[in-house]
Amino acid sequence: MLYNYTKEFKYNLTLAYPVILGMLGHMFVSFADNIMVGQLGAAELAAVSLGNSFFFIAMSLGIGFATAITPLVAEADAANIKSDVRNALKHGLILCIALGIILLLAMFFSIPLMLKMNQPQDVVELAIPYLQIIAISIIPLVIFEAMKRFSDGLSNTKYPMYATIFANILNIILNYLLIFGTYGFPKLGIVGAGIGTLISRLMMVILLWLIFINKQKFKTFITELNFFKTKKRVFKKIIDLGLPSALQMFFEVGIFTAAIWLSGILGKNFQAANQIAFNLSAMTFMVGVGLSVAAMVRVGNQRGFDDYLSLRRIAFSIFILTIIIEIIFAFLFLILKDWLPTLYLETENISKLAENTEVIMIASKLLIIVALFQIFDGLQVVILGALRGMQDVKIPTIITLISYWLIGFPICYYLGLYTPLKSLGIWIGLLISLVSASIMLFIRFNFLTKKLIQSRK
Repeated sequence: MLYNYTKEFKYNLTLAYPVILGMLGHMFVSFADNIMVGQLGAAELAAVSLGNSFFFIAMSLGIGFATAITPLVAEADAANIKSDVRNALKHGLILCIALGIILLLAMFFSIPLMLKMNQPQDVVELAIPYLQIIAISIIPLVIFEAMKRFSDGLSNTKYPMYATIFANILNIILNYLLIFGTYGFPKLGIVGAGIGTLISRLMMVILLWLIFINKQKFKTFITELNFFKTKKRVFKKIIDLGLPSALQMFFEVGIFTAAIWLSGILGKNFQAANQIAFNLSAMTFMVGVGLSVAAMVRVGNQRGFDDYLSLRRIAFSIFILTIIIEIIFAFLFLILKDWLPTLYLETENISKLAENTEVIMIASKLLIIVALFQIFDGLQVVILGALRGMQDVKIPTIITLISYWLIGFPICYYLGLYTPLKSLGIWIGLLISLVSASIMLFIRFNFLTKKLIQSRK
């Protein structure tokens, strides 16, 4: 019986691995950025964390909205309705560009808020110019996500991976040159990291577009786009799916952002340690994101075929695979918890030794909690992917709101600010929110699939 699920592992991984590699590429850039910025000091590392916290909120809304394109394309592709595939791409691009402009303006107008958040003053002064630069990159990022989600829906996940890998290599090179001012380039510190990120995201869009227009499977859809001929029905369908998905990501990213801000209230060393833990956990989370896309595509295809027994079996196979992989990551975090934080900060600098040692000590304790919630973090995002493939988004949105903000945040706030646990208490709250989300989302998926199977009898 177990073979019915494990036999799907190979195809699930084949579909997921390009997404995983692409997303890991994003996170590896963030990892490299944090290591480079960490060499400048704890204040600079905390500033990147604070600046990114505002960007991540905007990014969550943009990426979350773009996910609506994948199930629509997957279902239309399974039914071989090319006009619906083209409409999903065209209307999705229009909406994502509009949303990108709105998010850019929102980030610029939110900068004064940074001054009133009780964050360390030296951190805020460094964070503002960094945020002003990376905010611009939200527009090419959401355009890329729309194109990527279109490609994912056609079960072609490798081309966005190629574009991402190229852009990420470029990002690391540019960041090194501009942060430290090597080979004649100006030494710009964390501002240089922002510029490198902006340029790489622009190149990512250009490269993926060039791939599309040179591949026949995509060229048919790309070259026949008429942006002046739109349908309200398609806009409505994307918004109906995209808005709840965006809110789901917003609620999850929002609580991690709140964790950054709460850590900042505790002090820059706690904020820097939080950034290390967050960056490391985000890298392994990308595996869950890749498997989530696989779940979305495969469930969307089976929905198009009206084969609900296979839909449930395939989804469960991805759930099991996710749990196995995340358990392995959990063990690695436990084993390497004392070593991994040392990668981010310079331990040989005598003037910053005490400060950096404290950050490393705090981060190593946080990684114990990070190890535990890997399983639930990966599981909840994969179940969400399966539910999106079924085009069930409204109830999952309510579930994420309850899990993260009615259960998780109060625990984060109380344990972090009013107990000796401090940042450890914040992450305990995050863990509890993820456990709650995983359980409730699974109950929802189990209920829906059983209901659909019964309706066919």
